[in-house]
Amino acid sequence: MRKTKISINHERLLESSELLRAVAHPLRLRILEFIDQNDTINVNKIYNTLKLEQSITSQHLRVLRLADLVRTERDGKFIHYSINYDKLSTMVKAIRAFLEETAE
Repeated sequence: MRKTKISINHERLLESSELLRAVAHPLRLRILEFIDQNDTINVNKIYNTLKLEQSITSQHLRVLRLADLVRTERDGKFIHYSINYDKLSTMVKAIRAFLEETAE
């Protein structure tokens, strides 16, 4: 049996767990996919097109904002959402690195 010393950066672990929690919900994945298809879109279009309640959509967008997976830009009374591809890419790379490390 081989013993491997694992070095855990607790700050990065906490950040990663928050990111994974944010994308672990099927509705948030649908919202992310919809934003991705439209580049940038306002919240009204998101909940009307996906046939969601405004309050539920806002709650899910809040989780995505707090995880820094979406960016917001205000235009008058509208808030437009776009995907933070840098953050998403970092998350995917971290998951791949973890999977490669555990496969060895």
